[in-house]
Amino acid sequence: MDRMTRMTRYFRARTLRGRLALMALAASVLWVGVLTTVFNIALGNRLHGQADDVLRTRAEAVAATVDMRPDGRLVVREPTEDRALDVGVWIFQGGTVVEKPPTAPAGLETRAAGLAGRRETFADTEGPGSWRLYAFPVDTPARPGHPPTQAGTVVSSVNLDPYRSTADTALVASIALAVLLLATIYLLTRLVVRRALRPVTSMSEQANRWSAAGAPERFGSEGRPAELAAFANSLDALLDRLAAVLRHEQQQAAELSHELRTPLARIAAETEWLTGRPRSAQERETSLEAIAGAAATMQQICDSLLSEVRTRNAQTPGRSRFADIAHRLAERNATLFPAAPPVTVATDGTPPPDVSLGVSQDVAERILTPLLDNARRYAAHSITLTCAASGGEVTVYVSDDGPGVPADFVASLFEPGRRARPEDGHDGAGLGLALARRLARAAGGDIALDAAAPGARFVVTLPAG
Repeated sequence: MDRMTRMTRYFRARTLRGRLALMALAASVLWVGVLTTVFNIALGNRLHGQADDVLRTRAEAVAATVDMRPDGRLVVREPTEDRALDVGVWIFQGGTVVEKPPTAPAGLETRAAGLAGRRETFADTEGPGSWRLYAFPVDTPARPGHPPTQAGTVVSSVNLDPYRSTADTALVASIALAVLLLATIYLLTRLVVRRALRPVTSMSEQANRWSAAGAPERFGSEGRPAELAAFANSLDALLDRLAAVLRHEQQQAAELSHELRTPLARIAAETEWLTGRPRSAQERETSLEAIAGAAATMQQICDSLLSEVRTRNAQTPGRSRFADIAHRLAERNATLFPAAPPVTVATDGTPPPDVSLGVSQDVAERILTPLLDNARRYAAHSITLTCAASGGEVTVYVSDDGPGVPADFVASLFEPGRRARPEDGHDGAGLGLALARRLARAAGGDIALDAAAPGARFVVTLPAG
């Protein structure tokens, strides 16, 4: 089981590290993709601009060698270096070719002729070879009264395949670099996340060991980063709650074993006495009554403790009327204990108005019943239920005219299993007042003893409905 738990934690930790690494990778993919796209667009624009600059430079260089004769014909002076025409430059006078390169791809001259007579413009060819052309006008010299006119056109061309090859190579290289960068980021992120989560894993395992052993050690937040300090405080709070639950369970087990020991010992003794030798019918009846009484006491103890367990965390909002609960408890007391003093219901000395409690009727009865049972045992002539509501809170007073709580017993009045007069012979287990206070606190209220009042007066505060 421990091995399976460790494996589960290991795989959960790996899953968390993987998720965080994937989140970082997704963010990196976005940014690297954007940067790669921007880089390739910028590179493409730069190469396109370089090709245009080459075309302009060639066209202007060739145009500088063109002269116009008096008869209006264009002639080309032979430059010192005549490689300009060899790289794809045409000179047109109108639609007639004056000069052209010795070799040109099929269809390129036709496309160049289509630019003859046009002002500055660019054009691209379609087909297996990618070419870009540029038309540059050759104007006549300006004369007084005669504005310059276009005498011819120089068309230069450049092959775009090298530029596109450079762009494709850069694209492939940038994608490869991006993939390598993303792989590096992913691995580094996993490493960083693993190291960052290592203290968390260590603290979690330590908390599991402490909680299993009920150890009092705590992490504390001093000397830790802010995130780990908050995590340590959360673990400490969780360990404190677990320790409180463990103490409560241990206390409850001790209470149960302590309270059950006496009736169980009585049952065992009566059974042994009954079966030790033949008994008379009267003796058997007396012994069986003792066994039944001890069994009833055990049942009462178990019911009280189980009731506390069921309602320990029952803080769900409820609503009930004090008058209904009080009269119901008074009738129950009169029916079950006709010889006991009656229960009088009042509100500050007057009949109770329509006061609502912020707890359910079942919870309210479980809180007040032990107090009324305690008052019934010790009251001389009267038991009073008084109610007062103010400020979103309802206060219920349970009073009797008995001898009151002994001064030396007030400090341990609400401790489970404690009784002021163990020798009085009643069937109580010493759990009623402790159970009533637990239920009241679970409902958002409390129970206290008014030591200054005559007799015994318990003050029960509950939220208003």
